[in-house]
Amino acid sequence: SFPSFSQECYKLLYIIDGDTIKILYHGRKTSVRLLGIDTPESRRNRRAYYQAKRNHQDVETIIYLGKKAKKHLKELLAGYRKVCLEYDPNNAYSNHRDRYGRILAYVFTPDGKFINKIMLEDGYAYLLTRYPLEPKYETVLRKAFRTAVENGRGLWK
Repeated sequence: SFPSFSQECYKLLYIIDGDTIKILYHGRKTSVRLLGIDTPESRRNRRAYYQAKRNHQDVETIIYLGKKAKKHLKELLAGYRKVCLEYDPNNAYSNHRDRYGRILAYVFTPDGKFINKIMLEDGYAYLLTRYPLEPKYETVLRKAFRTAVENGRGLWK
């Protein structure tokens, strides 16, 4: 059952892209990277070219899909003024931050929607296991991803 770790809720400022949001964290504007998911880049940058190569697609396609993923995340969070973060114990050693200083977290709406899972389930994200995930989360996210691919949802159309 979710959430089992303690949750903290913060003011949602805006959506950066399909897997990153900006919140007000103890008075500072801070980026949060949604753990366990990766979406195509919505802007032309080094990573967009890398994704294009990796997925045998052109960079325009990656950016187009990235914009769709961002739009989907915006829709999922529309009307919510706050989001609640839950941390994965595996990232405690780095204080739950990535190398860019972004907070790594599972994002929930105050009424309990698990946003990382929904992005995968709706087919707007890839599963990302570069950061180790607690088995209970990994199982849920893996299943959501498989469901989307098998049913041709979102990016898998």
